[in-house]
Amino acid sequence: MGWLLSVPEALTRKLQTIGPRGSAALSSALHSVSFRLISWFILPAGLAGLLASCRHPSPPRASPLANPSDARPLVLTTFTVLADMARNVAGERLQVRSITRLGAEIHGYEPSPSDLEGAQGADLIVRNGLGLERWADRFIQAAGNGAEVTLSEGMRPLLIEGDAYAGKPNPHAWMSPQRAQHYVNRLVQAFSALDPAGAASFRANGEVYKRQLGQLDADLRTALARVPPAQRLLVSCEGAFSYLAHDYGLEEAYLWPVNAESQVTPRRMARLIETVRRRRVPAVFCESTVNANAQREVARAAGARFGGTFYVDSLSDASGPAPTLLKLQRHNVNLIVKGLGPGVAGR
Repeated sequence: MGWLLSVPEALTRKLQTIGPRGSAALSSALHSVSFRLISWFILPAGLAGLLASCRHPSPPRASPLANPSDARPLVLTTFTVLADMARNVAGERLQVRSITRLGAEIHGYEPSPSDLEGAQGADLIVRNGLGLERWADRFIQAAGNGAEVTLSEGMRPLLIEGDAYAGKPNPHAWMSPQRAQHYVNRLVQAFSALDPAGAASFRANGEVYKRQLGQLDADLRTALARVPPAQRLLVSCEGAFSYLAHDYGLEEAYLWPVNAESQVTPRRMARLIETVRRRRVPAVFCESTVNANAQREVARAAGARFGGTFYVDSLSDASGPAPTLLKLQRHNVNLIVKGLGPGVAGR
């Protein structure tokens, strides 16, 4: 611990030549940094809290996730898909940022000190729930503002069948456009409470977005109806398509139930290979946030082909195939129809 304390002291002594004002400012900033490092990573929680209460009060600092020149309320979402949904409802009245970046694995995400510091400036934190973000409870507690909304609250979830997570809710409800409309209603309620003057705008934006989701629902239903009944087995790395499968008449098989349990055991792989071979599945798929090597081996061993990369827990960047939830869904279903649909004979 001594090196943490000595670094700011040594630097302060070294830079005293820049003058008393610069030296004092630097000393204060470095002392603040060293204290944060100690309290987060070294000291027990109780002692860190005691030391915090003894410090001189300092003015609140702007969240790094916020635009300092933007006076609008700041909404943080736990991942990029929710950020896209939130922006559709918020319009221009709120700042919306995702805590996790594009391509991040959400289930086992470990917030950084800068993430935690960024949450200090948030007016509302939006999360999915259903056990998806196992880190969110501690994150929200650290943020300390108490304002949060869980978008899946009030929804009856589908339960995972078999394997290590049997009986637990499947968290990927946004993967069905029908269920995603429930998320929109929750966002409208939360944003209206945060910014009552914008309630009418949020309701109007929510209705527009729900109509888009309704059109998406109809389009996906039409597209997936082209997949022959004998080929309606959707094989992915993670069991993230339960809601889509349930609502659109598909079956699913996967290497692991959720990414938090993303270990490919020989038994799991052998079981999936046997299923793909027995059901004569023409193509298998994997998600963008996990390594696809195991699924490619399933395809090779079972005589299928690797049908492409799904987007589930993260959007793509603007140049990719899934920069929004609506495009994400269309991209995934296009891959499904191309891999399993008419003209793709089972082996």
